[in-house]
Amino acid sequence: MATAYRERRGQRAAVVVSPAQYERMLEALEDADDAAAFDEAIAEEGSNIPWTQVKLDVGWE
Repeated sequence: MATAYRERRGQRAAVVVSPAQYERMLEALEDADDAAAFDEAIAEEGSNIPWTQVKLDVGWE
């Protein structure tokens, strides 16, 4: 995996990665967002909806 960066005035201005690496990075970000959303949902206060009710609500039963 080769990664290159370019500098402008001594500061990193751009990073070049392969398309495959870019896709892996996007997937990792999506996974992190999903995990954060799950953690937020679990931390919410209030009553829980039973799984049987959820299945009925979405028409799975």
